[in-house]
Amino acid sequence: MVTVSDSKVTWLTQDAYNRLKQELDEAIENRPVIAAKINASREEGDLKENGGYHAAREEQGQAEARIRHLQELLRNAKVGEAPANDGLAEPGKVLTIRYDGDDDEEQFLLATREEGAEGDLDVFSPESPLGRALLGAKEGETREYELPNGSSQKVTLIKAIPYSA
Repeated sequence: MVTVSDSKVTWLTQDAYNRLKQELDEAIENRPVIAAKINASREEGDLKENGGYHAAREEQGQAEARIRHLQELLRNAKVGEAPANDGLAEPGKVLTIRYDGDDDEEQFLLATREEGAEGDLDVFSPESPLGRALLGAKEGETREYELPNGSSQKVTLIKAIPYSA
C-alpha cells in the first residue's frame, strides 16, 4: 500500500483505495450501533455519573471524525500505480540512505502517514526536512538539509525502490 501526498492530492494504489473505502462503509454502517449504545446508556439515569453514556459519546465522536477524514481523503484521492523503478527518490519509494559520518544505512518509506508501511518500516513525509532534501535525488547523490537545531546534515541516497506491501 502506498499513500503519497502531492499538493493536497493523495495518491493511492487501487488496493489502498479499496481498503479505505471498505473501512468507511463499515464505519457508516456502524453508526446505528453506536447511537443505540448512547440511547441505552441514557436510559440508565443521571448523565453526570453515567460512565457508559460518556464512553459511548466519546466513541461516537471518534467514529464521526474518522468518517469525515476518510471521506475527505477518498474525495481527493487519485488512484494509480506505484512509481517506476528508476532509482530516483520520490513518494511511494523505499529509500536506503546513509548519513554523513555514519557507516550504518537506514531505510524508510517516503510517503504520507495515513496508511504508511506495514511492519517495521518508518515513514517520512515528502514535506519533512529529510523528505524535501531527498526528493528527486538519484542513487549515489548526496544532499544536505537543515536540522531543527539549525545545523545541517548531509545524507547520501544509496537506493530508491518502489514500495510493495
